[in-house]
Amino acid sequence: MNQDIDDALQGWEARQGALQARLIEARDGRQVMQLRIDLGILQIEINDRPDGTRPHGFATYFDYLRQQARVADRARTEFSLSEEQCEEADREFVQYYHRRVGWLTLRNYARAIADADHTLALMDFVRAHSPGDEYTQAHEQYRGFVLFHRTQAAAALAVEQDNPERAIDAIHDGLEKMRAFFNSIDAAEQMEEDPMVEQLRKMDRSLRKLHKIEATLQEQLEQAVANEEYEAAARLRDALRQRKQ
Repeated sequence: MNQDIDDALQGWEARQGALQARLIEARDGRQVMQLRIDLGILQIEINDRPDGTRPHGFATYFDYLRQQARVADRARTEFSLSEEQCEEADREFVQYYHRRVGWLTLRNYARAIADADHTLALMDFVRAHSPGDEYTQAHEQYRGFVLFHRTQAAAALAVEQDNPERAIDAIHDGLEKMRAFFNSIDAAEQMEEDPMVEQLRKMDRSLRKLHKIEATLQEQLEQAVANEEYEAAARLRDALRQRKQ
């Protein structure tokens, strides 16, 4: 069997500072993702765990950890991640990061959202069952970055579906979650200078200007509730409900 990757690299030069991704058909017919890096190619499975393994028979290591936590809960014992489990969780974090940025590069925003949600849920689990503050903070520092990716993807998907109002609402929701993150680490003032936050706000301004949207229905509803204008709020809820049908 020829094991070199010369054919795969042929005509696909690495570009410094630019992520390149593609979907190809493997020998057995399944579709896989490839990322071009300086030293070659990363090949990633597009379903379940990115490395294609089934940890302890589960689709992902996160699924296995949740099962372990349920076992501990039934036994009325506290579940805390062991050193080995921390290392395996870290592997899954890294794998999902690579696939998430691959989906963003390929503009497959729905899959990027799904992988971001997996990472955020695993972060929540790690925070709840962490063996110590140091391990918790080592992961929480990246929560804003994952939220940024998810918000980008959700807004881009809405634009792709010709729904600028939903894109603006997705940005608003993402910024609120990022605000909660910055508050949780006592860094509220840093949010105003964060480049990811500024990029999302720039996208928001651009969408409003391009589509002449001063306030989305969701924003109008929130304002009506804040002003205790309940009849107006009821009409706006009906309008939102009809739009989602």
